[in-house]
Amino acid sequence: AKDCKVEVVPIEAEEFEKKMYHAEERRSGECENLRASASPREIEDIDGILVPGGFGSRGVEGKIAAIKYARENNIPFLGICLGMQCAVVAFARRVLGWGDANSTEFDPATAHPVVDLLPEQRNISQKGGTMRLGSCPCRLAAGSRARELYGAEEISERHRHRSEFNNAFRPPLVEAGLVPAGVNPAADLVELVEVPAHPFFLASQFHPEFQSRPTAPHPLFRGLVAAAPARRAQQ
Repeated sequence: AKDCKVEVVPIEAEEFEKKMYHAEERRSGECENLRASASPREIEDIDGILVPGGFGSRGVEGKIAAIKYARENNIPFLGICLGMQCAVVAFARRVLGWGDANSTEFDPATAHPVVDLLPEQRNISQKGGTMRLGSCPCRLAAGSRARELYGAEEISERHRHRSEFNNAFRPPLVEAGLVPAGVNPAADLVELVEVPAHPFFLASQFHPEFQSRPTAPHPLFRGLVAAAPARRAQQ
C-alpha cells in the first residue's frame, strides 16, 4: 500500500530488558529501574517500533523500555493490546514522574495503577473465554491522527484482553500530553491513545491485525509503515 519493502527485525523483549539493565548498571553503578538513555545497538537504527500483545510479566519491562526509547527519540511507534498498556505505563513513569506506575496485572500494590482489570473481570476465576472478546464500537476524536488514518468518526475493532486504561488517571495523563484518540461510546473505555507532539505514537487496546489483509492493510499499519521511511529521510 505504501510502495516500500518492510524489513522486520525481531527483538526479544526479555533479552532487551536484560541489556537495558546492564546499560543502566554501566552508566550509574546501580540497577534499581530502567532509567537508561543508552540503548542496545539493535534498536538504534530501527525506523519504527511495534510492541504487540501478550500475557504475563515476562519481558514487560523490556517493552516499556523500548517504548520509552521510541517516544524520546521520535521513532514511529505502534502498540497493540499489552503494547498500549505498556505505553501508558511508560508515559506515566517518565512524563508524570510516577516511578511505580504499572498495571495491576504486574503490580497489584502500585499507587498508580494506570492500567487495571475491567470491573467485571475482578471476580472471575475461570479464564478461557471470559475476556473482553469480539468487535466493539470506538469513536475517534476529531483532529486526532487516528481519525485521519481511518477517515471515519466511528469504527469497530476486535478485542481480546482483561485489563484496560484506568479512567481514574485519565485527567493527569491527558494534561501531560497522552490523548485518548479513540473511546468506546457506551462504556467510556479508552481504546486508542496517541501523543500529538510525536511524529507517530499510537497504541490501541484492540487488535488491528484481526482486520488486516495483505491487499487491504489496516489503517494503523499503513500509518506506521508510512511514518518509518519518512523518519529515515529526515536523518
